[in-house]
Amino acid sequence: MWTIYEHRKLTKQLSKVSAEILARYEIWKSIVEISGPEGLKTITGFKDERLQGEWKGFRSSRLNIQYRVIYQINGKELYVNVVEVTPHDYKRKS
Repeated sequence: MWTIYEHRKLTKQLSKVSAEILARYEIWKSIVEISGPEGLKTITGFKDERLQGEWKGFRSSRLNIQYRVIYQINGKELYVNVVEVTPHDYKRKS
């Protein structure tokens, strides 16, 4: 079982997204809690991938064509740190 830690600013970000995105995020969380990030690879719609450049060390999963979950896996502790749910714009790192 994996634990998901959400960044403190995530609540504010999620309050601005549509109900559809919020529902997909909850599905994403359920998959990660049960199967970990490996479970995301079995569902092609999430297009889970490693990020590069300034975001190196983070991963991204698609919630839809525009929105992404940006997260980081922290070693053997079996926990996922969700940094952002944001429209696709990897050029700036908060």
